[in-house]
Amino acid sequence: MTDLTSGLWELLLQGVWVTVQLTVFSAALGAFVAFVVGVARTNRLWIVRFVSGLYMEIFRGTSALVLMFWMFFVLPVAFGWQLVPMWAAVLALGLSYGAYGSEIVRGALAAVAPAQQEAGIALSFSPWQRLTKISLPQAWPEMIPPANNLLIELLKGTALVSVLGVGDITFGASLVRNALGESAPVYTIILVMYFILAFLLTRVMRAVERKAKAGIGQAPTKSEGMRKPDIEQATAISRSSQGGAA
Repeated sequence: MTDLTSGLWELLLQGVWVTVQLTVFSAALGAFVAFVVGVARTNRLWIVRFVSGLYMEIFRGTSALVLMFWMFFVLPVAFGWQLVPMWAAVLALGLSYGAYGSEIVRGALAAVAPAQQEAGIALSFSPWQRLTKISLPQAWPEMIPPANNLLIELLKGTALVSVLGVGDITFGASLVRNALGESAPVYTIILVMYFILAFLLTRVMRAVERKAKAGIGQAPTKSEGMRKPDIEQATAISRSSQGGAA
């Protein structure tokens, strides 16, 4: 392997670190936006619900790529200050995926039984106490599976930043492909890289989900096929249906 080739592959590996940074920073911003907007959409004041819903509709209905271009090219003209490509990408991805995440937060909070809220009111809890002591502890575990899917979409969405010249995996792969003149092995390798990152992210989120459910006494059982009670129940249902058919 020549020095040129080894240097190009090192550039591709550096792109993995850039992709991880983009995912972490964008996810942090998106989680903050999702929490604020999602909670605001459950507020009793209609103006708060209207403003938060308007934000959600605008950013959910806007292309993340176009928003990225707007952050990088329009902001300097409109406000006179320039974002570096990395932070323009983080801002665009965080605001966009935060809008999607707000629906996850709102839906999970809405799924908490109304009787729980009534119990908080009976105990003279403030709205903030009801949110932090009653609603969030119960809603948090339900947010994790859809949030995991959204994080994986965010990870894959970071490939958009290559159009701004940010040295992520996709940008590095383009440089390697142009230098070596080979498409199939290069793009196959980055497919595997994205898969490995998504797989690791999923494992982490599942561990978080198990811990969150254990905290409220709902630790998930191990998925090792059907449990014996489930098998017995399925057998009983099958026999009863056969008897009814006879």
